[in-house]
Amino acid sequence: MQIDDPDIIAEARAVFDRYEAAIAANDAAVLDVSFWADPRTVRFGTTEILYGIEAIRAFRRSVARYSPRSQRLVHITSFGQDFACTHLEYQRLDSGLIGRETKIMVRLPEQGWRIVSAHVSLLAESDPGRVARG
Repeated sequence: MQIDDPDIIAEARAVFDRYEAAIAANDAAVLDVSFWADPRTVRFGTTEILYGIEAIRAFRRSVARYSPRSQRLVHITSFGQDFACTHLEYQRLDSGLIGRETKIMVRLPEQGWRIVSAHVSLLAESDPGRVARG
């Protein structure tokens, strides 16, 4: 198994970039199709805990807009041809809060790359991790 195959990293980055553009535009259709349409899909957000694609879809319908953000750091790792993890460190432009987002992606037969698990969190303003990177 090859780790960090440049072609797979590029594919994962394309999925990542498409998702980020959809967040900025609040494009629920793209956000929805980015996830595995399955009850086992999980998304933990800054204010929500969602199990299953239907819960994720219902949440997306309730969002009027997402806080604008700028990317601080993107880190992607791939394992073989069909599994990748993306990690984003970002800053919300309206509040200055630092956020972290992890997506676990799998290439599924006949569907292509899909997010099977996602976790989004914000650092508290007083968290010492706001400036430190390891």
